[in-house]
Amino acid sequence: MSLSDGRSGRGRHVTGVSGTPLLEVEDLHKHYPVRGGVWSRQLGSIRAVAGVSFQVLKGQTLGLVGESGCGKSTLGRTLMRLEEPTAGRVRFEGRDLAAARGAELLSLRREIQMVFQDPYSSLNPRMTVGEIVREPLVVHGIGRKAEQVQRVRALFETVGLAADAMSRYPSEFSGGQRQRIGVARALALNPKLVIADEPVSALDVSVQSQVLNLMVRLQRERGLTYVFISHDLSVVEHVSDAVAIMYLGRIVEQGPVDRIFGQPAHPYTRALMQAIPSTNPRQRRETVPLQGETPSPTATPPGCVFSSRCPLATDACRVAMPALEAISAADDPARRHVVACVRRDEIGAWPQRAAVAA
Repeated sequence: MSLSDGRSGRGRHVTGVSGTPLLEVEDLHKHYPVRGGVWSRQLGSIRAVAGVSFQVLKGQTLGLVGESGCGKSTLGRTLMRLEEPTAGRVRFEGRDLAAARGAELLSLRREIQMVFQDPYSSLNPRMTVGEIVREPLVVHGIGRKAEQVQRVRALFETVGLAADAMSRYPSEFSGGQRQRIGVARALALNPKLVIADEPVSALDVSVQSQVLNLMVRLQRERGLTYVFISHDLSVVEHVSDAVAIMYLGRIVEQGPVDRIFGQPAHPYTRALMQAIPSTNPRQRRETVPLQGETPSPTATPPGCVFSSRCPLATDACRVAMPALEAISAADDPARRHVVACVRRDEIGAWPQRAAVAA
């Protein structure tokens, strides 16, 4: 995969990142009831998001990483209020998004948009793509029809599509073109924050780099802030400024991309990094194998949620869930590295990418 934005080394090191939080998430929960029996009584809850807290700085790309089923897509939809939070707070520029209603919520939604994972199912097949991209402008009453059409035409050109394609339907486009249409729709209201939920996972590798380069360029030109949700660590490493590692509904480690990939401090993060394929067939990595399967979100283990699979777990790990604590640059929000592990001090610096000759 080739990303042509002039980077070198890990991450993008974007100069536009400020120390001002744009998005603040505090102890966010999203539970789904599990019902059964004759009377459909509630038997339990699926804790898809279980006490997540983090900040996203203005101009930053936060990569949200985890295995399938860890709750990262649910978290993204809850941030958008497409899912109602069970508890917790989401502040956007200091305003409580979780408590917003009516006109206030409509106003906030102009500032936060989403690019969905499937570029086909997220587009109405009965509408032309021009109507799809124009719809947010209609809903929010922005401009007259002629002005809206002109704006849509400009958006198509911005994302690399011909303006005469506006009269066509989603089924007439390739996957990469449909995702460009999804990006154009997300940009229609000039948002400040874009939540990208696996935006390239359904695309061919050759097309992925094109869409990623487009998103990086749009961020640079428009000053966008991204929450980039993905399970592809190589993509996250290249496009993100900071990374949050999610496991079973919780964030277990978060920090700048160079530290997360270079000096991971949580055993789960280490396991994810070790799973990245090596480009050199003559090299192999020393690995720490995980034990067992991911527990059910309806019956999480006591203490640390990773303790049932962690090869380094002790009895202390099964007593209480450790809180996220800073291990570096606590005073600098852009460089703050936090981890939830009782053995974080013992793990220390770990040569993540060290390889052993085969």
